[in-house]
Amino acid sequence: MADQSEIRRATPNDYDALADVMFDAVRHGASQYTEAQREAWLPRPRSGASWAERLNAQIVYVAARSTHLSGFMSLATDGYIDLAFIRPSDQGSGVFRRLYAAIETASRNNGATRLWVHASLMAQAPFAAMGFSIIKQETVEVGGQFLDRFKMEKHC
Repeated sequence: MADQSEIRRATPNDYDALADVMFDAVRHGASQYTEAQREAWLPRPRSGASWAERLNAQIVYVAARSTHLSGFMSLATDGYIDLAFIRPSDQGSGVFRRLYAAIETASRNNGATRLWVHASLMAQAPFAAMGFSIIKQETVEVGGQFLDRFKMEKHC
């Protein structure tokens, strides 16, 4: 299915919808994590001042369809891609690739020469397809559960 989303900068009015996209992707999307791991990772959708502060401090792009947000990706300081989530119903449609292109352009415009990410087991392959290399595999503890992830980077 071809992506029909508009890629644009997020606004504060999008923040609740972004939390829903993240929750949907983590809790309901195809996953290599157990249900207990997914629940520990994200027990409920993000909200409130801390969520808004996190997003306000970053460059955030959304993929917006006429009826919903398909996904989003954020760029923090030092070329760090902090958040990258695609709604399960929109995965495989090219949304990830288009969001990443916007993030890479923003990063270059800000003078970054390196992008890096802590990629989940599901995000590792899409980031690899964008030219990222694995630096190391890590295991982190979240809510009493152990989750594997990859530290990845790309020089641009």
